[in-house]
Amino acid sequence: MLFSTLSFACMNSIVKHLTHISAFQIVFFRSLGTLLITLTLILKNRIPFLGNNKKLLVLRGLVGVTSMTFFFMSVKYLPIATAVSLRYIAPIFAAIFAVFLLKESIKPIQWLFFAMAFGGVVILKGFDNQVSVTGLILVFISAIFSGLVYVLLSKIGNTEHPLVVVNYFMVISVIIGGILSIRTWVNPIGIEWGLFFGLGVFGYFGQLFMTKAFHTVSSASQIAPLKYLETIFTLLFGIFIFSEVYTFLSILGIVLIITGLILNAKFKAKVNS
Repeated sequence: MLFSTLSFACMNSIVKHLTHISAFQIVFFRSLGTLLITLTLILKNRIPFLGNNKKLLVLRGLVGVTSMTFFFMSVKYLPIATAVSLRYIAPIFAAIFAVFLLKESIKPIQWLFFAMAFGGVVILKGFDNQVSVTGLILVFISAIFSGLVYVLLSKIGNTEHPLVVVNYFMVISVIIGGILSIRTWVNPIGIEWGLFFGLGVFGYFGQLFMTKAFHTVSSASQIAPLKYLETIFTLLFGIFIFSEVYTFLSILGIVLIITGLILNAKFKAKVNS
């Protein structure tokens, strides 16, 4: 999980560095790099790449690319660690969607944890002048669609091979990102080619190491909270690479968001055990 969160933090930092490039073009290259890897593994292991639940797989891909695009857009307006922290409120929206789509229930104490996380959002917006309204709206939209991704993955369950799910996501992202970036296309120069390649590589390994982490423990609750280390790594990159400044209140807001979501994750794991 440490390698996973570090990989995602590296990917986030590359996105921040490429803010002069349109989000659609970043989506294209980020997805193309991962697609080349997943497609190679699918062919090598002779996995049927069309899958069983084609409609759900396509819908997951469309929702996923929407979430990813809005997140990449938000990074242009927000400090990188702030954007990552705000995107992590996705489980709150996932819980709300699950009530209506999966007939699940939200316990009273979970609302307390959600209130803590939203309190962190209020502190970030109310006291951090670096948090723009535009960036906040974009990352909220990203989190909403990310929450819907969780519900769709729950619906898909174990009926599909993980590589097939990721492959659908990447194929759709490459097509949509490629088409929508045509009008604003910027030819990469020098090291930018390496950075674009790194988007796909770090994204793939982030997903791979996370999957391996969950497969090596008997209970997901043992390591699930560690995924929020992505925020810490990204925060450090923001400070030392991009010279971003985080005030005490902005750090407090981030801590409240992460704490509320970790408590919710642990509560859910305890209820399901």
